[in-house]
Amino acid sequence: MTMRVLYGVSPNDIPSFDTKRLRAEFLIEGLFAPGNIEFAYTHVDRMVVGAACPAQTPLIFGDGADVGTPLFFTAREMGIANLGDAGRIIVDGQEFALANRDILYVGRGAEQVTLASDDPANPARFYMNSVPAGRDIAHRLITRDEAKPLDLGEDRRSNKRRLRMYIHPEVAPSCLLLMGITDLAPGSIWNTMPPHLHERRMEAYCYFDLAEADRVIHLMGRPDETRNLIVANGDVVISPAWSIHMGAGTGPYAFVWGMTGENQAYTEFDPVPVADLK
Repeated sequence: MTMRVLYGVSPNDIPSFDTKRLRAEFLIEGLFAPGNIEFAYTHVDRMVVGAACPAQTPLIFGDGADVGTPLFFTAREMGIANLGDAGRIIVDGQEFALANRDILYVGRGAEQVTLASDDPANPARFYMNSVPAGRDIAHRLITRDEAKPLDLGEDRRSNKRRLRMYIHPEVAPSCLLLMGITDLAPGSIWNTMPPHLHERRMEAYCYFDLAEADRVIHLMGRPDETRNLIVANGDVVISPAWSIHMGAGTGPYAFVWGMTGENQAYTEFDPVPVADLK
């Protein structure tokens, strides 16, 4: 298991960043490493994002050395999304079977998490979001069918999509974590329209199901000082509260969104008209 660290930056720093620096501060690459667990700790609301691709041998974590507590979950909760083939997660002896696009909520106080693939030749791809938590909530599996769907966008604007809420007060409660998956309709390329800001929440985007040759152009930055990141399959973008976030793909894709902050009101955001972007 490895843990890299990212430090938050001020929006006033962005004008001086070249592409290399922008990617280093906001883009996390290489999380989905076969046979390993990879984590990244961001000081933006202290979210940890991670991924695990178990093959022949299950992968285990739970020690809290990298987050400064006796156990990883001493003061944290987590959502684990399976973006690959069938797999299993064991939390302190309690086993959960995850199909593609199922999400497991792991509550504060868990001691050990074991991640395994049903078929090593067709492994699970577990993607993780973890944030600080102030209360104990029972572990819970939320299947794709149990998630709450919202159909958004329009064909004529190429932004039609289905957003599914998994870890959300209307589906499965948590302390501060929100997590879900958005799939674009065939022929649509734009996500998260209109662009907006969450002044009281940050967000992490994990783009997946991209072909090897395709990319998503993820737009970020202040509305009057935008920048872009070219994102490949499995890459994660950290989106601070001061940054817009939207993207367009060169081919089909989906993304996992995870949020944390002062509240869990999904609809509390400030839209930014596209015509106002610079």
